[in-house]
Amino acid sequence: MPDGTSTAHLFHPKLFTMITEGYGLADLRRDAIAGLTVAVVALPLSMAIAVASGVTPERGLFTAIIGGFLVSALGGSRYQIGGPAGAFIVLVAATAAQFGLNGLLLTVLVSGVLLILIGASGLGSLIRHMPHPVTVGFTCGIAGTIFASQIRDLFGLTLAGAEPGPVVPKLVALGAALPTLSWAAACIGIGTSAMIFALRRWRPNWPAMLIAIALASVAALVFGLPVETIGSRFGEIPGGLPAPRMPHVSLDLLVQILPAALSFTLLGGVESLLSAKVADGMTGRKHRSNMELVAQGIANVASAAFGGISVTGTIARTATNIRAGAGSPVSGIMHAAYLLLFMVIAAPLARYVPLAALAGVLVVVCWSMAEKEEFVRLAKDWRSALVLVPTFALTLLEDLTFGIVAGCVLAVLLAWLGSPQEEEDA
Repeated sequence: MPDGTSTAHLFHPKLFTMITEGYGLADLRRDAIAGLTVAVVALPLSMAIAVASGVTPERGLFTAIIGGFLVSALGGSRYQIGGPAGAFIVLVAATAAQFGLNGLLLTVLVSGVLLILIGASGLGSLIRHMPHPVTVGFTCGIAGTIFASQIRDLFGLTLAGAEPGPVVPKLVALGAALPTLSWAAACIGIGTSAMIFALRRWRPNWPAMLIAIALASVAALVFGLPVETIGSRFGEIPGGLPAPRMPHVSLDLLVQILPAALSFTLLGGVESLLSAKVADGMTGRKHRSNMELVAQGIANVASAAFGGISVTGTIARTATNIRAGAGSPVSGIMHAAYLLLFMVIAAPLARYVPLAALAGVLVVVCWSMAEKEEFVRLAKDWRSALVLVPTFALTLLEDLTFGIVAGCVLAVLLAWLGSPQEEEDA
């Protein structure tokens, strides 16, 4: 099997390459099964990420459908699955809170344009070489930040005012709200997480997240548990995609959202190419980094037009796609089609999903995305630790962009001072 190294720089979508190589009924059957498997995973996860990001759950589905289709159709990886990602939760929530929905959609659109420009300029290969301790540090920092953001819904806490954004004030406010803890919500949330972990251990081929969400919803409904649900907070989920509509643009708003758009762009580029790199390691092929960034940019522009949030390559769903037997980008396209079908058929059922159950799903995501063993390994070497720990701490306590920039600067300084920094191609 060719590894694609000689063509990795080309601006040719992998879908076109696959078509020229030949594509038969057996390939379609295999991709259809893989696409269905990924869609079952993406359905609850997309809604959970949207709710945690401070927007309505259907916007996560819009993102997975539109973004998932375009990333697979135009991308530089055969296996990449695009959609909303947990890594963006904090950035999306902060942007939505500061600039409102229109400001968020404009931020997503601008970040998409920037990703297209970065990919078209051939700079995608530079992002791939971010120092390994930086990627581990910011990934673990993001995981910790996401977990902190889920404590309120996980335990059904009622805060006296708005939930603070920064982690330390957030934890102080949540601690003060502990007397309002809802045991029903806590049981649903913790039970959902425990069931997902158990199913992954004993029945790894089953759709653990979907099963856990479904059982939590049935339990809350049958026993009349006093827990907040998607329906009680957001109302009904629409049974299809909205008509495309570009966000309102003004020069003043554009200037205000630019720093956030740059953060979206940086994280989107790193996450997407890291996910494609993981896919390369699992399959022995090579993705086209610049074509991948162009596709991610187009997907973000389209997602904003349909009212979705940030699109990026998703490591867990991409790995699921490969394990399910995917052989081409058709599986990702079909995953988007399945999600649209689910939305059309089962949208009314989503109103019964407890928010504590969605929080439980994201607790599992946090645990999975945090590279715990790798963090410990890198921390044992003082040179790696000098980059790893500040990146982690600044990502957790300040913000992701600050953490990444600080980590890269420290890595460069260490190399310049003659201390060889342990780096691995992320």
